[in-house]
Amino acid sequence: MPGLREVQYYLAGLWLLIRLDPRGFRFLDISERGVNRSFWAIAWCLPPMGISWLWLRQAFLRLMPPNADVGFAFYFRLGLVEVANWFVPLVFAGLLMLAFRMGERFAPVVVSVNWLWVPLSYIDGLLLALVFFLPGAVGFVSLLGLAFMLARVFVLARILRMICQGHALMVGALTLVLLVPSMILSEYLQHFLGIFPI
Repeated sequence: MPGLREVQYYLAGLWLLIRLDPRGFRFLDISERGVNRSFWAIAWCLPPMGISWLWLRQAFLRLMPPNADVGFAFYFRLGLVEVANWFVPLVFAGLLMLAFRMGERFAPVVVSVNWLWVPLSYIDGLLLALVFFLPGAVGFVSLLGLAFMLARVFVLARILRMICQGHALMVGALTLVLLVPSMILSEYLQHFLGIFPI
């Protein structure tokens, strides 16, 4: 598993790409080994995922009778949702890039997106933690969440712009493919698996 210094190195590269500085590519390992290692980002995202799962558990239990609880099956289903949200958008992105004969740029997309989700997941976790500890600030946190979503789109588009070398149509399509399916899939799977909290 990549250590903190290695992850910081990758994030420094992403920061350069966000600033449209091509030197950022030097910080990213886009070899086959680098692509495989980038999926360790999932392990790095486990703490904020845990906060998200606790929030979902709390919201789910509000609908249950008093003294009810959830077991292993609940967390297992949440895990399935997380896995689908992580991999399905990448599959769609790969198919899109193959269709437009840009498959050779798929590895940088995978590496960049996987490591980008690490800081973004921690920001998500921070917003949920604010809801936990400041329940009266839900409206304010919702505004922060909207601003963060716009920032997420902006940051992702900037990185994809560097990878796709300015192909605006592909950048727009990839941004949508990497963000929208996970939103739809998450809600659908939570309904399908019976763990939707509302």
